[in-house]
Amino acid sequence: MNRLRPLVIAIGLLVLWHGFVWLTAAPPYMLPDPVRVASRLVTSAPQLAHHAGITAIEIGLGLVLGVVVGAGSALLMMALPPIQPWLLPVLIVGQTLPVFALAPLLTLWFGYGLASKVAMAVLIIYFPVTAALYDGLRRVEPGWLDLARTLDGRPLLVLLRLRLPAALPSFGSGLRVAAAIAPIGAVVGEWVGASQGLGYLMLYANARVQTDLMFAALVVLMAMALLLYFAIDAGLRALMPWSPDARPLRPATPSSGDVR
Repeated sequence: MNRLRPLVIAIGLLVLWHGFVWLTAAPPYMLPDPVRVASRLVTSAPQLAHHAGITAIEIGLGLVLGVVVGAGSALLMMALPPIQPWLLPVLIVGQTLPVFALAPLLTLWFGYGLASKVAMAVLIIYFPVTAALYDGLRRVEPGWLDLARTLDGRPLLVLLRLRLPAALPSFGSGLRVAAAIAPIGAVVGEWVGASQGLGYLMLYANARVQTDLMFAALVVLMAMALLLYFAIDAGLRALMPWSPDARPLRPATPSSGDVR
């Protein structure tokens, strides 16, 4: 049943969507039904594939750069503790700025090409990756650190061979969050200024009241985000077999022989 659950949820949502359109008699330019959107997915497949490829490149580059810069910042703060009081407040203040407000500036600085969209994705990904890895590096089992001190381990070796492996599960959580939010940065950048990509296609369709095409682009974007998330999740599970899922334990069912 667990494997069929996503399919059941998807079918249920489609049925609800179709039923809502049927009950409210919403015009297609306001809310197209799933059949119309599916038809548009087929008829506009080459157009959607072209723009999806552009957005996928932006997401991929933004994810790689955001993870590299975020992981580097976390390792730097842990390797050089005097830097942490200076860098961490800057990270927190930077996270409080709404990325939507920064999008026009990034477009002004980096132009209407690929660079501004990648920069937007990096900004969104950077903080969760940095925070997750840095938190994992700090929360190492104290007994392991005491053992390393007893063995006179050098700080760099302790960081690379003890703290970093112990922090990988937290880093993996940050990667999963980054994979889920990376498409936001790319699409926001395309909304501000672009001539290609799914965000641009949505604006193009909106200006021409082609709502079914907007929904089709949204479906493709959602499929890309889900594929990216599950690919990273599967990769992390394969790379970290020592960190299995710990599901909540079910309460024990009292047997008939238990004394009350």
